[in-house]
Amino acid sequence: QVQLVESGGGLVQAGGSLRLSCAASGRTFSTYVMGWFRQAPGKEREFVAAISRRGSSTHYVDSVKGRFTISRDNAKNTAYLQMNSLKPDDTAVYYCATGSVGTAQGMARYSPRYWGPGTQVTVSS
Repeated sequence: QVQLVESGGGLVQAGGSLRLSCAASGRTFSTYVMGWFRQAPGKEREFVAAISRRGSSTHYVDSVKGRFTISRDNAKNTAYLQMNSLKPDDTAVYYCATGSVGTAQGMARYSPRYWGPGTQVTVSS
């Protein structure tokens, strides 16, 4: 079993940046594909980004391409989401997730097994 905890959310003005972190428990972090999702008020949860086990492959939803970067540090059991050029539409609770998905591309289609509690990101206009 994997436990995930997100951090780094907050309030930022449009055009600003935030870096989210996802700390994972256990000694098998490097065997998991990691993903980030978000859910805005009144909307369904959506896939944002994913990264393969060794970090060699990434996948993004079109709306964040060129603005967000997912990365991971397997030595620290941590995944990151660097968010630049933030827009009010990026306002949401951001979740990291993993488990039961074998590829970064697959994270966009299948629901991972393990989820963190989420961190709020609010972008003001």
